[in-house]
Amino acid sequence: MKILIKNAQIVNENLVFENDILIENDLISKISKNISEENVDQIIDASGKYLLPGIIDDQVHFREPGLTQKGDIETESKSAIAGGITSFIDQPNTVPNAVTQELLADKYEIGSQKAYANYGFMMGGTNDNLEEILKTNPRNVPGIKLFLGSSTGNMLVDNPETLENIFSNTKMLIAVHCEDEATIRENTEKYKAEYGDDIPVKFHHLIRSEEACYKSSSKAIELAQKTGARLHVFHLSTAIETDLFRNDIPLKDKKITAEVCVHHLTFTNEDYEKKGNLIKWNPAVKTLKDKDGLWEALLDDRIDVIATDHAPHTWEEKQNVYTKCPSGAPLVQHSLVVMLENFRNGKITLEKIVEKMCHNPAILFRIEKRGFVREGYKADLVLVDLDETWTVAKENILYKCGWSPLEGTEFHSKVTHTFVNGNLVYENGKINEEKFGERLLFDVEE
Repeated sequence: MKILIKNAQIVNENLVFENDILIENDLISKISKNISEENVDQIIDASGKYLLPGIIDDQVHFREPGLTQKGDIETESKSAIAGGITSFIDQPNTVPNAVTQELLADKYEIGSQKAYANYGFMMGGTNDNLEEILKTNPRNVPGIKLFLGSSTGNMLVDNPETLENIFSNTKMLIAVHCEDEATIRENTEKYKAEYGDDIPVKFHHLIRSEEACYKSSSKAIELAQKTGARLHVFHLSTAIETDLFRNDIPLKDKKITAEVCVHHLTFTNEDYEKKGNLIKWNPAVKTLKDKDGLWEALLDDRIDVIATDHAPHTWEEKQNVYTKCPSGAPLVQHSLVVMLENFRNGKITLEKIVEKMCHNPAILFRIEKRGFVREGYKADLVLVDLDETWTVAKENILYKCGWSPLEGTEFHSKVTHTFVNGNLVYENGKINEEKFGERLLFDVEE
């Protein structure tokens, strides 16, 4: 199968330039001006549109197995391709938790049958599964995920000896959720004494506080420095944490890296009033000072990656009182358009968006042949129209849970086409019902 994309504005490796792209089977075979239309199966005229590498989202919770009332790999990966995400890395806190090689293999089996996008599944760590962790194959698993301080299910890793053992013994990337459990517990009790279970959600960022985040992430970084481990800190939410990271060496040489999620760049504690539990995340959305600090660190490269932490819950669950309301919200369908809105508002360049959402996840996780528009690379591509206005509404939300914290938001850019491994999987609102997602592979450094 040969597909020719003509006259696209390509955004790649810090440049924006007009070219044609020839896709042959699953690869980008040629990037140049005026590629011949002979023997081509399909021609797409991309005049006026921008072509980006497919977005790689390094942190999602697609809820399968075991929590499929909230979402599943099929529905959520469909939403992802509609949002221009062509590869995702899913987290292990499903039911059962992916904490043995067998349970991890089961998830991969589901992925191979149901994923519309390319997939990787993290191996989960616990206080007592070091042996299983060390069996993980770095060639086809993205890394180890640890919940330090706070977790859903049985995944809290709080034994210092265990942690040190994991950090010392694996060469794989360790991704961490950092919030200090003791601090959170203490804060929760304080507010519970005053309000019972129905704590106003506006206190969420004071319960899961700046201190809880900093305490945990600084400790994790200290341990990584001591052991030489590769550490990736997920979803930074405070300005103070950004000072723990450096920007004076290239990403490929960094051993300690950071991610920010779209919601922490979008909302502040002022939004709890209007959005309530719909923007209750862990770690919490914090103050304007924190949001500004995260933006600053993203733009000066202390923060390396933008992701979503996509974590759907049912509408009913989100109506519960504070202490019984789960944290998390769906985002994969809208993360790219949120960032494109920030481009329109002059906060960030297109080149920078592509660096943080496509190139850097590929470099950081050492993903093979993805994340760039290059000849010989996998044809994971997304076309966007930067002049199309639309509003998020129930009828255009694809998440299984059927809601979004962005409902009612007007966007001025739209994803028009998404290619996964050379296949046009999404075109102007229509999803190709065949599944072309592949298991992600990772370059292993000897």
